[in-house]
Amino acid sequence: MLELGLNGKIAIVTGGSDGLGRATALRLAAEGCKVAICARREDHLQAAAAAITLATSAEILACRADVSAAADIAALVETTVDRFGGVDILVNNAGTSAAASLEALDDEAWQRDIDLKLMAAVRLCRRVVPIMRERGGGSIVNATIVGGKAPAARSLPTSVTRAAGINLTKSLANEYAGANIRVNTVCIGLLKSAQWERRALAASRPVAELYAEMAGRVPLGRMGEAEEYADLVAFLVSARAAYITGTAINLDGGMSPVV
Repeated sequence: MLELGLNGKIAIVTGGSDGLGRATALRLAAEGCKVAICARREDHLQAAAAAITLATSAEILACRADVSAAADIAALVETTVDRFGGVDILVNNAGTSAAASLEALDDEAWQRDIDLKLMAAVRLCRRVVPIMRERGGGSIVNATIVGGKAPAARSLPTSVTRAAGINLTKSLANEYAGANIRVNTVCIGLLKSAQWERRALAASRPVAELYAEMAGRVPLGRMGEAEEYADLVAFLVSARAAYITGTAINLDGGMSPVV
């Protein structure tokens, strides 16, 4: 078994009550991390925290937060530091997919997406970087999408805000490498998630049918699993990835035409 060296580390995972974020929080907790998770729905968040604790016996902090709100971000970081004593790992995972044409989007839709996907990452990084520097280093992983590298038509505003997230990743990696703070991004393709489950429910379709249809777009012939994302994130924040920073790794089954 590959030893990741994560025991005792303190992590924040945004969007940690569902899907990819929950899988990541569970994986980090299983490695011995103390994990703070946030989401907007209090009851769902508390249930997720209880389930992760039951499965791993790890210390899990559930902090209700809307990451598009600067005040909630400040409270999340402060609460984590008060409870656990610092932050070693930040996973900027929160965000929903939005895909529309230019003419279908007004200024308010653009601003909502910018606040949720770009400014949330900016604000969280700005809060945790000084803490990580004082602790001798840390690791940040930003969730983006392969469309941030190779956008399709009518993929706005997500393709733009995720492209900005990729740029932010490289910029911060260069700026803080000397402080031993590594910053990477996982560019997601088609992965199974609660978001797709909700879409299938809204369309009165079996989720397995939706996944089978979407898998036809993937060279490997299947949707990715949330656990595969969690495994990659856990590796990137671990001691085994100590020489990896500023990377944008495609987790897409070969979909993206851009490396």
